[in-house]
Amino acid sequence: MSASRLSAFARHLIALAGAVLALSFQSEAGAAPASGEPVFFGVSGPLTGPNAQYGAQWKAGFDLALDEINSQGGINGHPLQYVFEDSQSDPRQAVTIAQKFVDDKRILIELGDFSSPASMAASPIYQRAGLVQLGFTNSHPDFTKGGDFIWSPSVSQADAQPLLADLAVKQGFRRIAVLFQNTDWGRASKDVFVKSAGTRGAQVVAAEGYQPTDKDFRATLLRVRDAKPDALVLIAYYSDGAQIARQARASGITLPIVAASSVYSPKFMELGGDAVNGVTTNTSFFPGDPAPEVQHFVHGFEAKYHQQPDAFNAFAYDAVIIAAYALRSGGTDRRAVRDALVKLHDVPSVIFGKATFNPETRRVIGVKSVNLVVVNGQWALLQSKPALAAK
Repeated sequence: MSASRLSAFARHLIALAGAVLALSFQSEAGAAPASGEPVFFGVSGPLTGPNAQYGAQWKAGFDLALDEINSQGGINGHPLQYVFEDSQSDPRQAVTIAQKFVDDKRILIELGDFSSPASMAASPIYQRAGLVQLGFTNSHPDFTKGGDFIWSPSVSQADAQPLLADLAVKQGFRRIAVLFQNTDWGRASKDVFVKSAGTRGAQVVAAEGYQPTDKDFRATLLRVRDAKPDALVLIAYYSDGAQIARQARASGITLPIVAASSVYSPKFMELGGDAVNGVTTNTSFFPGDPAPEVQHFVHGFEAKYHQQPDAFNAFAYDAVIIAAYALRSGGTDRRAVRDALVKLHDVPSVIFGKATFNPETRRVIGVKSVNLVVVNGQWALLQSKPALAAK
């Protein structure tokens, strides 16, 4: 097949995927645009503070999903809208927001918070009130153990860290030093990584925790260097991860760096500059993925925002799609919304292709991981074939 015919065929597949996604909404809600009194979901997440970029990425994904949902009938004819409260991803503020949302009878499902520690601090409030907390970026293995109203389409660190260990070991690293956020999320992730690296023939020769508010990592990096590792693994977010990379390079530490998927953000390159070139990570979404559902999302995002989406845009988009499906079934009854999640099957999903929850773990079944590397300030595929690990 010629290149021009192949390109035309690919465009046809993307258009067909878009039509299928649109029909999936129209079949339940009708083609007429939504009108009348809105249906609300609440969002607890960072709009200011060190993790503000994640909140901005969320809003872009939310708004694109709402454009599609509301143009195709919304929630049983009513427009879907959200109330976004800024938590700065601080557990104390997340608790305050949770109480506000459970008292606001308009809020029928809650999305967030960004970090697992913030979300888990608020989970008991949502559980007691019977309001679904959909923690769509909450990867702590214990997050959904908070109760039957606590759900997540995020990949658990119990699944993500073995894939990160695979990424490190497949690059030939056998003596690994780990720098990790000293939070519940960071410690749980580190523990899974250490065990996973060991079963793959690698040794963690140093593991150093730091506080999310730390700015100076030089002493930690020198201690790590003295353990003579052949690579650094960062269990970090984009801001601290970029700062660690900068200070490592400034200290003369040229070790390869492998980072958790939470660094996958445009801000990582903006903050890290040349120091993050060569950093590898993995992610469950990459805009270069040729899957039709991914390309439908990418084209829609580029048309609206004139830039490529990243994983956190996709996570937010998917979360609203899932919430909309549950709200169509559950209506204005919070408990019925929870019951609808149990029954959802093969919901259209950018991250999973089709999303189905395991009713026992309350997480989406299946994990997709694409390996990436920073090349000249841009994310690029490290390998062309994604690794798959299904439960």
